[in-house]
Amino acid sequence: MMRQFELVERVLAYNPNADEALLNKAYVYAMLKHGMQTRASGDPYFAHPLEVASILTELKLDDATIVVALLHDTIEDTDATRQEIDQMFGSEIGTIVEGLTKIDRLNLVSKEKAQAENLRKLLLAVSKDVRVLLVKLADRLHNMRTIEYVKEEKKQRIAQETMDIYAPLAGRMGMQDMRSELEDISFKILQPQNYAAITNRMAELENSSKKAIEIISKELEQKFTQEGIKAQVSARIKSPWSTFAKIERESISLEMLSDIIGFRVIVENIEDCYSTLGVVHTSWQVVPGRFKDYISVPKHNDYRSIHTTIVGPGRQRVELQIRTCEMHRIAEYGIAAHALYKDNVSENLKRLEQESKAYAWLRSTIDHLTDSNYPEEFLEYTKLELFQDQVFCFTPLGRLIALPRGATPIDFAYAVHSELGDICVGAKINGSLVPLTTKLFSGAEVEIIVDQNHTLPASIEGIAATGKARAAIRKTVRLAEQKRTISLGDQMLLAILHDEGLEFGDDEINKLAQEMEQENRQELAENIGLGVITSEDLAKCAAVFKGVHRVSSKKINLPIARTADGWFALKSSDRFRFRVPRGQGGNEKSQLLDSDTEVKISPEGLVPGDRIVGIMTKEKLITIYPIHSEALVDYHNNDVRWIDVRWDILTVEKRYHKVAISMLAQNKPGMLAKISSLIAQRDANIHNMVLHQASPDFHKLIIELELTNLPQLVDVINSLKADPSISKVNRASIIEARTIKNIDWNMNNPTQQIKKNK
Repeated sequence: MMRQFELVERVLAYNPNADEALLNKAYVYAMLKHGMQTRASGDPYFAHPLEVASILTELKLDDATIVVALLHDTIEDTDATRQEIDQMFGSEIGTIVEGLTKIDRLNLVSKEKAQAENLRKLLLAVSKDVRVLLVKLADRLHNMRTIEYVKEEKKQRIAQETMDIYAPLAGRMGMQDMRSELEDISFKILQPQNYAAITNRMAELENSSKKAIEIISKELEQKFTQEGIKAQVSARIKSPWSTFAKIERESISLEMLSDIIGFRVIVENIEDCYSTLGVVHTSWQVVPGRFKDYISVPKHNDYRSIHTTIVGPGRQRVELQIRTCEMHRIAEYGIAAHALYKDNVSENLKRLEQESKAYAWLRSTIDHLTDSNYPEEFLEYTKLELFQDQVFCFTPLGRLIALPRGATPIDFAYAVHSELGDICVGAKINGSLVPLTTKLFSGAEVEIIVDQNHTLPASIEGIAATGKARAAIRKTVRLAEQKRTISLGDQMLLAILHDEGLEFGDDEINKLAQEMEQENRQELAENIGLGVITSEDLAKCAAVFKGVHRVSSKKINLPIARTADGWFALKSSDRFRFRVPRGQGGNEKSQLLDSDTEVKISPEGLVPGDRIVGIMTKEKLITIYPIHSEALVDYHNNDVRWIDVRWDILTVEKRYHKVAISMLAQNKPGMLAKISSLIAQRDANIHNMVLHQASPDFHKLIIELELTNLPQLVDVINSLKADPSISKVNRASIIEARTIKNIDWNMNNPTQQIKKNK
């Protein structure tokens, strides 16, 4: 275990102005607080925070960060308090220590929701002070180094979480050495056989290549010296995990990899980088397609270097990385290479965001993702941002947009501006019109085609590859659905008040909303639209608010009979029975009502359990509508009677009922097969189907289903919504579903699935 003076000397070696007294006090305080605590290995627990501090000294971090490393487990695992740490070490250190403690209080490796919430907390804390991340990564690295003492099941979970979150996060912060070590340890735990095979084979290759490495290094150095370039040439071995990942990704053998052993050339300045490249390319044959200039276009994690592959000495393929000393330092330490914590923290954070693309990316990602109320989505989107490699595209005006590999024009549009993504309807790549599903490639000029009246389909989310785009799409779709619900609910609110003969001004409606424990009229309307507040509840509360008795002003004769519980049973067919509250159907004293009013079912179709409403026109025609019917909007300002109608559930027969649903589905092979399979798995039957092309990328389907009840319908709709290639799944009109009789079920060619009636 490292002794106190050794830790202080390490910090002073790179920071002579470090606060020795503060470091000594933190060392003693943490050691006393952890006392006789031990780790799973049997070592004193204090060895862990001490090793975390040691890792951070290798990154040459400020003394405050080293102190946080020593104290990071004290609040969680000892009797130390935030107040005590503030008093002894200052509020800045206390804030970081408490931030790390709050993150650890959730069991990171239990459930995905807890993991997602913990990641959110971590990134929020990091957005305020990046040192939280640096300590957390060092903490995870030491835990992985000693993970052999953990039980096997827990070991697997921790390794998977490290591979999913912490290693990619270290990579996105430019800390490649730390990322590689985290990945390799996790790889060894998760896939021990593959790890052993890769490492054994790489050891053999390294052994057999020693002489070749010496020859290549010597010849490179001689060439650079002849050209007057001061360069340090060194060989490096690719990490086991990155080697395995490339073999899996490209489906090739280990022997086919050209970059297991690479050479790093470090020069003095950027001009020498390009001079070195010129020497290499004029001296040896270049391997086509293997040149990348990350100096001109740096990666998101601030990585800058020139990569090229040549057929070098001995006809061997040699990968070269050419960079300056400063680029090499950032490549090794990443965001930790920015020593910005000497004076004002807030000012340094602003400087860091300006100087570091990695930190700017992190804060931008947090801004886009943390407003989600769904932790699982946050985890999904953040993983998308962490894992992807990059492609570089341009706007028509020449602005460079960096995106993950596999990104589409939708991602490009949202990267330019969220409003552009919301109205994107098409795209051109290098002047040619392409589907929105097209994968972008580096160097492409992308022009986004927009329509201000465009309604964003939820299925677009399945096309997007970036977390930013997916989060924005999900948010926009939710807001659109909420807006529609509020609009419908507000119309129902006014109709019910009018039906009750009650006059309410805008201020009174807001007061009524508060009486009903709603924040305002908008929230009241939304809950009416969602069915949380029933028309009966609203009518009662409105009457009490006005201080009036509820007496129906209109008498309606319906073909229904009064039942013992004060309701009237309405029979519109042999399949449906409904009930109307006493007082709506006519005079409360009526024993038997007239039967001169016709009752019909709306074209949407009904399923027992639907929330329903009756609309009575002047012609004494009552049509029963589901509460979600868009047709109800048209009755808002019309002279009609809204009737509270409910199912007489006890008399409803258990039989199949027809109901239609509509959806947008991606235009790709096998979609109809997938949709029919999802429906069949819920024991529902497809009675009829209409399909037409809504755009080059999507088809609109209207399907008439046969099922028994509302829960079964909800199950079908939810299963379809869960598929990312299907969106806008809603109830539809049965009339629409019956406009085409014959369907050609060619599942593998969705553009030729329909035979229209002639």
